Parts: sequence; structure tokens; C-alpha cells
Amino acid sequence: MGVTGAGKTTIARALGLALNLEYLDADALHPSANVAKMAAGHPLDDSDRGPWLDAVGRATVGRPRGVVVACSALKRRYRDALLHHAPGIFFVHLALPETVLESRLASRPDHFMPRSLLPSQLDALEPLEAGEAGITVEATVPVDEIVATIVRHLPEQAA
Repeated sequence: MGVTGAGKTTIARALGLALNLEYLDADALHPSANVAKMAAGHPLDDSDRGPWLDAVGRATVGRPRGVVVACSALKRRYRDALLHHAPGIFFVHLALPETVLESRLASRPDHFMPRSLLPSQLDALEPLEAGEAGITVEATVPVDEIVATIVRHLPEQAA
């Protein structure tokens, strides 16, 4: 989980390979209206995100071994919506300084999420709270170090 540019896709793919689990990119489940709204520079609101989060949650069902999902999950209530479908979910918040995020976003001009939406995502972000299953990882280190950190912290049944 994390804001745009945090490395969710890169880390989730690498983690999926490390754990021999399927990888799912929640961005692929956005309705076309959501993608168009973001591409036009408008942040999504809760009414946009609700059906999308439900689709992401449903996509996790029926996978007895689990699945690694790259999803922003910016707010606690969004994470709770995912938990409704996947009660054993373990969140990994990829945290980075804003300057690093801006630099990363500048290097991916073809992504539907424009750099101009980073401030709205940072404003919406609610870091993991006490009682949420998960960890926060400093995502400025190499991918293999991030993946190793995640694997070390996964609950026994998830690893």
C-alpha cells in the first residue's frame, strides 16, 4: 500500500516471485471512469473508490495460498473494506519522502496517474494504525532488501 510512485507494483511483483504467489495490480481493476478521472487530474473520492475496493477485495477471494496485491489502500476504511473480503490480509505500507516520490513520478510520464495528484494522495494517506496487521517499510532501499524485510515480518501462515 502507499501513494502513487511508492513502488507498489515493483515490490508486489518481486514479493509474488519470492513467495511463489500470484500478483494482482489493483489499478487494473479500476473502472474506466476512475482512470479517466485521474488521467484528467482529478482525485478520486470515496464514492469512486468504493466499488473499486470491492472489486479488489473480491479478486482476492478463492485463493487458498494467497495473492500479493498492489493497492493504494490509503485510508483505514479502505483497508477495512479489503479486510471484509480477505480477513487474513497483511498490509505493507511503502513509505518514502515526497521528494523521492516526485522524482519517481517524473520518470514515468505514460502512467495514467499524473504527478499533480500526489498532494491529494499524501493528504488522504492514513498510515497503518495500532491493531492493523502490517508493517511500514522505508522504500528507498533496493527492491531485494524491501522484499526480504517483508518476508521476515509476514505472519507464519502467510510466509
